[in-house]
Amino acid sequence: MAKQEPILKAEDLSKRYEDGVLAVDHLNLDVHPGEVYCLLGANGAGKTTTVNLFLNFIPPTTGTCFIKEIDVTKDPLEAKKYVSFVSENVMLYGNFTARQNLDFFAKLGGKLELSKEDYHQVMRRVSLQERAFEQRVKNFSKGMRQKLGISIAIIKDAPAILLDEPTAGLDPKAAAEFLEILNELKDEGKAILMSTHDIFRAKEIADRVGIMKEGRLVMERTREELQYEDLVKIYIDYMRAEPLTV
Repeated sequence: MAKQEPILKAEDLSKRYEDGVLAVDHLNLDVHPGEVYCLLGANGAGKTTTVNLFLNFIPPTTGTCFIKEIDVTKDPLEAKKYVSFVSENVMLYGNFTARQNLDFFAKLGGKLELSKEDYHQVMRRVSLQERAFEQRVKNFSKGMRQKLGISIAIIKDAPAILLDEPTAGLDPKAAAEFLEILNELKDEGKAILMSTHDIFRAKEIADRVGIMKEGRLVMERTREELQYEDLVKIYIDYMRAEPLTV
């Protein structure tokens, strides 16, 4: 069977900030339907900048990001119809309940016909406690906020999902539950790009792993290629290597 066209694609993508820092350096990357791609790298490697470029939060210096073959710079509103985003610190309305947050973001994404039970079903799917459905979000733990964030991504039902350090600060149980949901979404055909520091969970969940250093993609391996390799050692070796030349 021929491989499907990528939903997420970066072509010769670079970002140089006003202070001269080259955060992303000629990045070429793609993510296909039903695939989880994990980006590893130290702080400042360019992972979050890459996610922000896909979301058109910042403009590229050179190159192009595509979501479902739409140039995100030329047609950002159309591109955003096809992507959901979950960040390390999910931005929610603290005085809204979990269901009210879900309702607000669903309607923002054009889902106007959903019922209270539809929202409850999605929150059950991510294992959010039922007692929390009608509670204000301001008192939620980080794990509960992340579950609600992924609920918002699920309810939008976009073909692509971008995740920026989604398991950071989660306890082991919450992180394991989060990865189970990602596997389900992958099985539904979603293209998932996740930036993370979590090497162990990256190897567990990823179909492909990329390592970024100083804005460049210095390594990319498939799950099969990593099956008998020590990803921690590979990562450390790249981090300890001499700085990249310009």
